Amino acid sequence: ARGLAKSRTGNVEAIRALTVARRSAQSVRVKTMNQIRHLGFTAPDDLRERFDGVSRSQLGAEAAGLRPRPGTDPVVFATKTAMRVLGRRLLHLDAEMTELNGQLNELVAATAPELLAVFGVGTDTAAALLVAAGDNPQRLRSEAAWAHLCGVSPIQASSGKTVRHRLNRSGDRQANHALWRIAMVRMSHDPRTRAYVARRLEEGKTKREIMRILKRYIAREVYKTLPRD
Repeated sequence: ARGLAKSRTGNVEAIRALTVARRSAQSVRVKTMNQIRHLGFTAPDDLRERFDGVSRSQLGAEAAGLRPRPGTDPVVFATKTAMRVLGRRLLHLDAEMTELNGQLNELVAATAPELLAVFGVGTDTAAALLVAAGDNPQRLRSEAAWAHLCGVSPIQASSGKTVRHRLNRSGDRQANHALWRIAMVRMSHDPRTRAYVARRLEEGKTKREIMRILKRYIAREVYKTLPRD
């Protein structure tokens, strides 16, 4: 084997660590919010009506503000207690994510300003792509190797006179998802990409095939902006 491993000694490794914590907080936050919603849907009438129409941004504060009183109806007391605990947990997770997002924004901006300047690339997508490349992206021999690492290199699936390529399910799936998100943003807001999609649809391409092509083009563009010391 002649490949070089990631060095894991710089800003990208720090970004990876923060991304792990943020992803975990985001996952728990979604579960906690769903649990509060479920308890609200199945709560006694007065409590259910109180949470009817509460927005997601206010759900944690509303649940944390409940005041369960011992000696009242046991179902109401238990439901309020559970929702208050979950609400406080949700507020704590929000504070965690605010702290992590702040640190990630600073690190990504300092590490790869050119990558952030690419149309459709934000902090989250840039972080995923940087983690895939590592602190030493020069270890990647070419942009084709980078595309293979991201799982967007085309795989032949031709048969007879039919020429086509199929979905590549290998590579770094977080980086692949980041490229997908960039492509989705461009398909919605970039005039050149929208014109390209319309032209390819007229040629008979499916949206899935067009998405695969766009991800490959974006991988080529992103490769040029990866930081190299």
